[in-house]
Amino acid sequence: MVIGLLLLKHMTNVSDDEIVALLRENIYWQAFCGFDHFVTGRALDPSTLSKVRDRVGAKFFKELEEKTYRVLIDRKIIRGKGLLADGTVFSENVKYPNDVGLLNDVREWLVDRVKSFGRLVNRTYRTYCRKARRAYLSFCKKRQKTKKMVRDSKKKMLQYVRRNIGQMRDVLGEITSVRGTIKEAVMKKLKVAEKIYEQQLAMYKNKTHRIAERIVSFHREYVRPIKRGKHGKKVEFGPKAALSHVDGFMFLDAMSHDNFSEADTGIVRAQIASYEERFGRKPPSFTADMLYGTLSNRELMKKRGIRAAFKPLGRRRKGECPYDRWFKKKQKERNRIEGHFGHGKQHFSLDRILYHGKEGAEIWLRAGIVAMNLKTAVARM
Repeated sequence: MVIGLLLLKHMTNVSDDEIVALLRENIYWQAFCGFDHFVTGRALDPSTLSKVRDRVGAKFFKELEEKTYRVLIDRKIIRGKGLLADGTVFSENVKYPNDVGLLNDVREWLVDRVKSFGRLVNRTYRTYCRKARRAYLSFCKKRQKTKKMVRDSKKKMLQYVRRNIGQMRDVLGEITSVRGTIKEAVMKKLKVAEKIYEQQLAMYKNKTHRIAERIVSFHREYVRPIKRGKHGKKVEFGPKAALSHVDGFMFLDAMSHDNFSEADTGIVRAQIASYEERFGRKPPSFTADMLYGTLSNRELMKKRGIRAAFKPLGRRRKGECPYDRWFKKKQKERNRIEGHFGHGKQHFSLDRILYHGKEGAEIWLRAGIVAMNLKTAVARM
């Protein structure tokens, strides 16, 4: 029942609370979720969905995905035709980051914890929270921000955060001496706060905006900026995924919050291996954009006997040959995977990942892709 609700959630693009409420009204949804008769009462609490997601993990959803595709392939709904490959970024639910705003998020969390922990040991700390808040709002309200203004505001925030981190360490030391241990989640969050402070201080001193493993979100510290260079979206924040497309169905082959090249030969080899595992034979053709046309990928295709729709190397031939016509046809077919990216992001909640954690992001993507593929399968029955 829970798995059915999670798939329906992505098909309808609604929240956990709404999907549970809508389940009571729809007899077809109840049949899809495994009910043998119409239920008018509350079937389950919405929090059960998140609890089950956390318990089963991403590995379960990957197995569910493969078993679903196995049934569709056995019933000849998915037929092994040519393989299309491409990559995209699925955005996380984070606000667009800036250095001053990120430091302010850290500062607010530190101030809240310092005050609450200070009450436990009857201590008060001068956090300068109201003064820092006024400085941050004054910066935000400026319509045009000069480089000097940004640098001055960043310096102030660094000073406030440094003070609050010291206060946090002090109050935690007192609580440890009185009560023993501190929750692991609090210590983990403090380490993230300290790492953000160190990164921002290093960038401030070196007058740069680049640093290794840069954290751009305090509450989702695993998110990294991924530069794509597309018009209107030069930088995206979320996991990058390498996907394959076969006969109108999309498959998630690899994903990572760190940037990588989807045209890497290791990933392409894994995509071909996954195709062979699903359909029992190698793909008759492999179609992708110019990024995939590396020498190593060309050698791989030649070695495996797969016809690759890559732009020929060397000088352009005079006149048109059969390969040119086939190449143009395949490149037109490649637009299908781009269309499926947009379709999934617009209609199956793949435009913004709401689940927390790296595993949560993978669950969100796999559930959304399975929901999209099931809807395609139903349309063909």
